[in-house]
Amino acid sequence: MSIRIITDSTSDIPQNQAKERNLTIVPLCVRFGDEEFKDGVTLSSEDFYKRLEASKILPVTSQPSPDEFLNHFEEAKAANDEVIVITLSSTLSGTYQSAMLAKSMCEYDKIHVIDSETVTLSLKILIDYAVKLRNEGLSFEELISELETSKKRIKLFAVVGTLEYLKKGGRLSSTAAIAGTLLGIKPIVKVEDGSVLMAAKARGTNSAFNKISSLIEENGGIDMSMPYTLGYSGSPESLDAFKPFIEKAFNLSNSPISIIGSTVGVHAGPGACGIAYFAPNK
Repeated sequence: MSIRIITDSTSDIPQNQAKERNLTIVPLCVRFGDEEFKDGVTLSSEDFYKRLEASKILPVTSQPSPDEFLNHFEEAKAANDEVIVITLSSTLSGTYQSAMLAKSMCEYDKIHVIDSETVTLSLKILIDYAVKLRNEGLSFEELISELETSKKRIKLFAVVGTLEYLKKGGRLSSTAAIAGTLLGIKPIVKVEDGSVLMAAKARGTNSAFNKISSLIEENGGIDMSMPYTLGYSGSPESLDAFKPFIEKAFNLSNSPISIIGSTVGVHAGPGACGIAYFAPNK
């Protein structure tokens, strides 16, 4: 008997890496008009941004069906394995509900579904932590308890490179977008209570980086004993200035780097950069 860890594609963990780490990724769907893709399977994050920049309409994402989880649950049931499912925030998607419905359909007690209350880079580091704990030999119950507690400490702050996609998505008026662009306004977003929210605004990139540094300090700094990651949307060049800045500010080195996938990328657009980490225990 072993512990299976299942997550969804908004964790932005490539399928090949998932296989190497004995993880299962259930993909969300991404639709550009009449074309539908499996996130991370038939559409990579890199190709997503190419399509996003070329598209006149914003793509939409949709949750996996309960059957997509059920297939994995039935396999685990047949092997008598325990299953921990960690999904993106139930506030942002019905993926958690799909997993819960599949659990009830499977009628198998050894499945626990965790609402991560977060997404993208933050979900990735929670999965990283889950894999680490499993590899250290924690029991099913110990894993669940630690993940449910620790998820509350995860923080994500990112600066958005362009206002265009916030405008396209209806989160910013055209007037505000034009004015913001002229003034060099850089929105800083965070994930809190399961939602992607505006954390602050800054004029210019350097001010935005300084604001992120201040927000991290205000939240108690970074727990260096826990996983963290830097992230970008679109091109890795989005991190060229942010990576040395944040590493110097918090004495980091050789930081892990992840691409921000379609769920957040559709609103942020290319050019965003940020960090996800665990705040220290209070």
